[in-house]
Amino acid sequence: MRIANSGGRALVQHGDSWYDVEQASRGQFPAEPRALVGRLEELAEWIGSASLNGQGAVTPEQLDAPVPDPVQIFAIGLNYRAHAEETGSEIPTYPVVFTKWQTSLAGPTGEVVLPADTVDWEAELVVVIGKEAHQVEADDALSYVAGYMNGQDFSERRLQNVGAKPQFSLAKSYPGFSPTGPWLVTLDELEDPNDLAIRTTLVKGDGETEVAQDSRTSDLIFNVPVLVSELSKVVKLLPGDLIFTGTPSGVGLGRTPKMFLQPGWRVQTEIEGLGAMDNAIR
Repeated sequence: MRIANSGGRALVQHGDSWYDVEQASRGQFPAEPRALVGRLEELAEWIGSASLNGQGAVTPEQLDAPVPDPVQIFAIGLNYRAHAEETGSEIPTYPVVFTKWQTSLAGPTGEVVLPADTVDWEAELVVVIGKEAHQVEADDALSYVAGYMNGQDFSERRLQNVGAKPQFSLAKSYPGFSPTGPWLVTLDELEDPNDLAIRTTLVKGDGETEVAQDSRTSDLIFNVPVLVSELSKVVKLLPGDLIFTGTPSGVGLGRTPKMFLQPGWRVQTEIEGLGAMDNAIR
């Protein structure tokens, strides 16, 4: 299934059409996206036998963040070996965990307003938790996942390096710095949920197009089952919680000379099977 959010109302795709979940189910399922995330198994059973009148196709421009109000947003730093190497960092032996704030979330076509001239791009696979998880083992961890979606972890590098220790959470939580979408895709839609192509394409102001990041999620140092398990050993994960799983190599910080986003550019993010995002920079 694919679950989307338009104006705070959950939509579900069935066949070639999209449906307002609450209206189509006559109130059996909620309109609020986060509340629906914990009931996707029930929704899948219902939609397979329901008689529905669809509202046709939707475009990313019509959509907001699939889960706009998670209780918790986790993010993982330095989780691709090549990315750690390009930034001159040691390869971590335990996940580098920080948090992002809800007000940084945006939809798949949301604009990014630059607060400085040192803002970087970071394509990320985003995991959506589907049911309460605490003390789960890695072998069982994917059963607690509702689905995946595209994400960008835009980062203001100057602020990130202010002070004695990195300011990950602050530098990555400006408004619009966490676009997600265009929809949540359940794992049964993916041939191998542990091995997906991930790419960032920069469309520059003069029309030049550059593939800045091009990797696969199988190169994660700590894969999704491990991340869910390790987080759940400490924190009780809740339906709708998000995990930004880290970015591959190809960020602007790792270049010589460094390169950062400019007004008038566009950042296109695409993960295999999850659709694509297109965020304008101004």
